This record gives sequence, C-alpha cells and structure tokens, in this order.
Amino acid sequence: MPTTSSRAKAPPTRSKAKVKSSKTEPTPPPADRFPFAQYASVLGVRLILVGFTALYLPQTTRFFAPLAARETDRPQSEFMENLTADPSLTLGWIAGGLTLLEVWWASWMRAWSFEQTAKGTEVEIKLNRVRFDCLRFTRFKDATAFTLCVALTAHVVVVVFGAPLTTHVLKTALLALVLAILTAFTPTFVLGLPSLGSDTPSLINRLTWTRLFVELSPRNAIECTMVYPAVGVFIGGWLGAIPIALDWDRPWQAWPLTPLFGSLGGYIIGALWAFASSTTRWLATEHIRSQPSKAKSS
Repeated sequence: MPTTSSRAKAPPTRSKAKVKSSKTEPTPPPADRFPFAQYASVLGVRLILVGFTALYLPQTTRFFAPLAARETDRPQSEFMENLTADPSLTLGWIAGGLTLLEVWWASWMRAWSFEQTAKGTEVEIKLNRVRFDCLRFTRFKDATAFTLCVALTAHVVVVVFGAPLTTHVLKTALLALVLAILTAFTPTFVLGLPSLGSDTPSLINRLTWTRLFVELSPRNAIECTMVYPAVGVFIGGWLGAIPIALDWDRPWQAWPLTPLFGSLGGYIIGALWAFASSTTRWLATEHIRSQPSKAKSS
C-alpha cells in the first residue's frame, strides 16, 4: 500500500511545466516590428530640433560677439543677417547641433534595429543585449572615423562639382562635414563599419551597404529611414547650388548657404518620405493580416 508521503509527491502541474518550457523555447520576433507611435513622436521631435538647429542656433552668435555692420544696397531683417553675416559661424553652429542630434537619433535607431532582429530564447536575447550594449562605444568610434572619411570624400566631390578650390576652404570643409553627419553617422552606428573581410558576417555587411547606398533598395522601415534622408541630402544640396549662379546679389547667396539649407531641406523631406512610405506599407500589411480573422469570425 502506498504511504501518505509517497502520494504527496505529485508530478508538476501543467502551468509550471509551461512556465519552465517558455524559458527554453525560442521566442520569435515579430514579423516586422513597426513602433508607429514611438517612431512618429521621436521623428517629429527630431525634425523640429533640426529646424531649430538650422535657423535659430546660429542666432546665438550675437550673444557672444556683435556682428560687424555691413553696408549693402539690399538690406535684410536681423534674423537673416545673423544667418548670412558669417557663413563659417553659421556652418559651425549647425554642424555642432547636428552632431548631438545624430548621436541621439543613431542610438534610438540602433535599439530599434536590435529589437527588430532579436531572436532565440529569452536567455539568449538577454545575452545578446549585453553584447549589444558592450559594442556601443566601438560603434561610436567607427561611426565617427567613417563620418570624417566621408566628409573628406564629400569635400573633394563638392570641389569637383564647382566649389572654390583655393578660397573658402573652411566653408567648403564645414559643408562637407554637415553632409557626412547627415548621411554617414547613423548607418555606420546601426549597421557597423563597411568591411572588406571574406568571412560571412563581413560579406553580409558589405552586401547590405551596397544594396542600400548603391542600389538604393531598402527592404524595411529601418532601412528606409537611413536611405531616403541620405538621398534627400544630396538632391537638396545639388538643387540648392542653383541660386548661387543667379545675379541677384543677395547676401543669402553667399557660398555655401544655399547648398547647406538645400541639403537640410532635402533631409527633412526624405525623413518624412521614409515615414510616410513605411507607415503606408505597415497599414497595408496590417489590413491584409486582418482579413483572415474577419473571414473566420463571419
């Protein structure tokens, strides 16, 4: 006859077994995580800050040193005078402000990319999160170095397209730095430095960079958010150079103000375009997914 103590040793309940198995079974990520509300709010704040950096941050120059009076037959408002009196100062303020904004934006984009690609068990995801956080400083150094290299390349390209070669060197260099900050820092921080290695991760990384910035073929919302603003920067900068050739003799036509603000405008339009296209694709996908459930319920 079984004793009372032996009867008390019952097998674990089904709920405990489920809890235990849930820690070891892989937890697949969502098919395409699109944080619409968070993306919209962060993007909105960021674009407002970009506009503030471009238009109002250079206005702070007058608090440190008075601007030299200029005699011109085409007077302009004090607001425009602060932007156009010294293009080098304007470029410096904008480059500094955009650097801070891009560091914040790239960090948020990298966290979104991790959440999009995280897979495995709960323990594996936590371990990958630790490795992910440990690589933050390395990614920052790589992104900074690559951005400076892109700035040097952009300087050469801008000169080839008609910028002064021996004069306005500082202004051209600052313009190239702004272009590099807007286009190179975030992709490098998110994707990693482009690699020429022969191993599989390096090959995948190189093919991803080629697909995004040579073929211009993004496949998800994260990639659209990196590619479309970069395209807008160069198109806006190219179109912004057109007013310089006009003989209007306006102070705002000084080199390189119009390419600078053209690239910033193209960047904002590209970011909004990426948001609109990703949102439209996400809404269409959600609508298609809801159709089978509606058919079953009916």
